[in-house]
Amino acid sequence: MAKIMLTDATITINTVALSSSANSVTLTYEIDSVETTSFGSTGHTFQGALQNNSLEVAFFQDFAAANVEATIYPLVGTTTTVVVKPTSAATSATNPTYTLSGTFLASHTPVAGGVGEAAMTTLTFTGGTLVKTTS
Repeated sequence: MAKIMLTDATITINTVALSSSANSVTLTYEIDSVETTSFGSTGHTFQGALQNNSLEVAFFQDFAAANVEATIYPLVGTTTTVVVKPTSAATSATNPTYTLSGTFLASHTPVAGGVGEAAMTTLTFTGGTLVKTTS
């Protein structure tokens, strides 16, 4: 079984490629479970409902035009599309593309870090619809 190391993940936010500024990405695909247990049941039953997705990305902060801050700052309080792939290779069954559309960005910390540390910003996108593409 092949194992991959995330050394070449791609992250595109609002059509802007920001992979070279990121060092961590976590995409969580979840379906809400709604209890459908009825009278007479001897155990709980559940049914899948709405997607409840989230995406967390850590970026090295960059204030240059068309980079991290210029892309992220205007998105706070809005929805956008984020695309993530494990590697920059072509989309395939072994390198799927995950497109999270209509995901909401509630907050952004433009300046964070201590003396001598890299300036970072970690974003959490919530909601939206996730689609996996393998070709």
